[in-house]
Order: sequence, then C-alpha cells, then structure tokens
Amino acid sequence: MNSDSAACDSQEPLAGVRVLDLTRLLPGPMCTLYFADLGADVIKIEDTRAGDYARTLNAPAGRVSAFYRAVNRNKRSLAIDLKDARGRSAFLALAKSADVIIESFRPGVVAALGVDFAAVIKVNPAIVYCSLSGYGQSGPRAQHAGHDVNYLGYAGVLDQTGTRGGPPALSNVQIADVLGGAATAAIAILAALVGRLRGASGRFIDVAMADASLAHNVFPLASLEDRGSVDARGDALLTGGVPCYGVYPTRDGRFLAVGALEAKFWETLCGALGRPDLIDGQLARGDKGARVREALEAVFAEETLVHWVEKLGALDCCVTPVRSLDEALADPQFVSRGMIVAAPDGSRQFAPPFKLGDTFRVRRSAPAQGEHSVEVLQQAGFDDAAIAALERDSVIRTAG
Repeated sequence: MNSDSAACDSQEPLAGVRVLDLTRLLPGPMCTLYFADLGADVIKIEDTRAGDYARTLNAPAGRVSAFYRAVNRNKRSLAIDLKDARGRSAFLALAKSADVIIESFRPGVVAALGVDFAAVIKVNPAIVYCSLSGYGQSGPRAQHAGHDVNYLGYAGVLDQTGTRGGPPALSNVQIADVLGGAATAAIAILAALVGRLRGASGRFIDVAMADASLAHNVFPLASLEDRGSVDARGDALLTGGVPCYGVYPTRDGRFLAVGALEAKFWETLCGALGRPDLIDGQLARGDKGARVREALEAVFAEETLVHWVEKLGALDCCVTPVRSLDEALADPQFVSRGMIVAAPDGSRQFAPPFKLGDTFRVRRSAPAQGEHSVEVLQQAGFDDAAIAALERDSVIRTAG
C-alpha cells in the first residue's frame, strides 16, 4: 500500500491505498467513488482535450453537471496525454507506487497506449489492474459498443422488466452500470487487495457489465431450472404475478407498494382493509388472482395516499408509499441515517450506502480537469522544470 504516513494515520478504511482511475461517465467513476469515500487516494487520469465528458452531460450551459460532481468527489485530477511517449512514461512512473488501476476503454485501447496490465506489471509486480467493459475482454461481442439498456437486453433482465402486456420498461437506476459495473468491479478489486495482503502477486481483473447483469438475474434462472420456463413479463412472483406483491394506485393518482409476501403480513393487511375474504387469495394466479387484485385496486382507489400511509404505516404489513425523489430526500429515515450530504461546492449528494463508524467525509469537491496535475507529478518525483516542460508541450494540462 502507499506509504504516505499522513494517509496511513487516518481512520478511513482505505487510507494509504492509491488508485489510478482511467474511467469516465458512470460505471468506473462510481466504482472509484466507493474507494475515494473510504479514504483511498483516487487520481482521475484524464486526457488533455475533452476530459471526462460527464462534466457537461445534461447540464445547463456553462455549468458542471451535478452528475459529474456527485460521482467524482474526493478525487484528484491529472490531465495527461497518454498518446505522447512522455505522458506514457509519466503514467508508468505513477503506476510504480499505485495499488489499483481501473480502466473502461474498449478492449485493446490501453495496450495500444502502452499502459495495459502487461506494461504496468513490469514496473509494479503487485498492481491490481481492473478492465471494466460492456462485454469483457474476450468473446464475439468484446469490441461492440453498448450502454446499460443493451447489456440488460442481452442478459434477459430487460425482458422481465415492465407490466403485464406492456413493453420492457427502463429503470432510472442504471442496473448494469451500477450493479454490474461499479459494485462488481469494486468487490473484485477489494478481493484482489486482500489477496495481496496475504502474499498474492499482482492480478488482472476482467469485469463485463453484461456478465454481471446475467449473473444477478437469479429469480428468472431459478424459475427456468425449477419449472422449465420463465414467467411472462409482469407475471412472476416479484413482478406483479400475485396480488400480495405489486403496486396499486390511490384515489389521488399516487401509488402504494405492497410487499406482503409472508402470510402474517398479508393477513394483517386484509384485516386492516376489512377484507378477510381476500386472505386465501394471497398467492392466487389466473382468474382468482385477477379478482383479488381488482378488489385491492378498488379498495385503495377509495382514498388518498396520505390516508393509506396514516392507516397502514404503523402496521406490520409491508405496505409503503411510492415516493418521488424530492420526498425521499426529506424522508425522516434517510435524514436520520445521514444519507444526504452537502459537498464543499454546495451541491446535495448521496452519502455512501454503508456505515463504517464515523469515517466518511467529503474531503474535496469533484476536481476540475487537471486541477492536481502539478502536485500529483511532484509526488511522483518530477521536478518543477520537468513539469513545466510537459505543460509547455501540452503533454499535461493544468486547471490554472
């Protein structure tokens, strides 16, 4: 691990770990955000031209996007031209003292740049090197472009998402990018770091977002194995196929999420609604299931969401409101858990979804392109004259 004594004195779990982050947009930066929030020194390696174009994605003109700021806090930025031999040499000099490198280019790009695992392992035999891509480093689709919707489509996840009789539905949580990319890569990298502490050498990690989407498609696979078929969209146990688990509209056009899968929850709900006659229809399908769902729809449609929250909220029946994000941000549970934090730039952001004592803090806002180029290179042993020459020849870019 990095031997910076000030970093190692920190109580943050990953203090002293140095990560070189060659990724952009969402999956890779979200992965390295976990590391940065846990105290690692994450150096965002950007090109000297556009940099990470997440900065301007869906943002008002002239402003840095809230998306970029949310997934790049606690990181430093080095803007360097890896196509230049001097830039490549500088990167490899940094790699000597790095613990982790993560990249998200198409297969072959880092090899063409001369900064792939084969090049880095020569200067740092202990490096943990992760390549995060849509379809992986091998296979007939390895060179294909893709996004979240494409990976979910191939993995059979999108086919199962949506309502009965409707088309596949898009989630505004990027399942393949975040679960398949960010979280899966973070788990693999941390496992490799633990292995290294036990004496293992450097390791190359190949993470494909399509693979991870497929690997987490557990319930449909179980259905296929147990019954030889997968339920149609909207007809599975957890997608609306039974009355006790689904989404129901209220009188004011809002929705309730009903998750009364266990008999005790369903019986409590039916009792609270004055409909004990529905108890034996909890897991009903076909015509009976349709009648029970229609009965529930009729009951819930009689009153507003607020009414049902007040009536059912204190009962142990797993019925909750479907909140908007604005409402979720003000929800007392999330507020009490400290899930919303203010960055130094004033923006609202999510805190990490894990609690490890009182170790998390927003140490710095998301960096400007090349904001830390000079200090990063100084720490790697470059003197002022060498850095000035690199800047003069546009091999590096500084925020100033």
